[in-house]
Amino acid sequence: MKNAVALLACLAGANAFSSAPMSKASSALQMSVFDDYPGAVDFRGKKFEFDPLGLAETYPPLVPWFRECEVRHGRTAMLAVMGFIATDFMRIPGEMYSFEAIPKTIDAHDALLKSGPMYQLVLWIGLWDLVITTSAMKATGDGDREPGDFAWTWFGPADKEGMDKKKESELLNGRLAMIAVGGIATQSIVSGHGFPYV
Repeated sequence: MKNAVALLACLAGANAFSSAPMSKASSALQMSVFDDYPGAVDFRGKKFEFDPLGLAETYPPLVPWFRECEVRHGRTAMLAVMGFIATDFMRIPGEMYSFEAIPKTIDAHDALLKSGPMYQLVLWIGLWDLVITTSAMKATGDGDREPGDFAWTWFGPADKEGMDKKKESELLNGRLAMIAVGGIATQSIVSGHGFPYV
């Protein structure tokens, strides 16, 4: 009897984590978010619509915010990968940044947190968010601006197809960099070595 009660309790607990059946609204006019934004491709150029949680269809008004976050985190990760690799070979002038003070790049975070420069970084990023990101996201929500567009496109292609191709490249490189920076940090800690982290 105890076993049957324990089994039923386990099944009831497991049932709590299963999703309820959802009814799909059938409409010929219903469009996918992937039709509105470039970037629904994989590294081979094939169609790739990745939204396993269905967030885009569940929260349509937040889709521009999701894309802005993806672009911003991708850009930050690309800079982080380059910074991780570059600081294994060269440093900016100053005793606190030297190879003697910080022999491994992975140790820079803790060392610079103690000496103060990391607080300046937080200050400047915070000011950027207050002054630029807040108004940019308001404009994106109102439909006056595309996600990730700061109008620094003077070096980009003039035609829409070329610009969409550049946006797809940026998204793919950013997605790769978001994975890569985690791998670089992990491998740097595990191996204890700098570039190439083996």
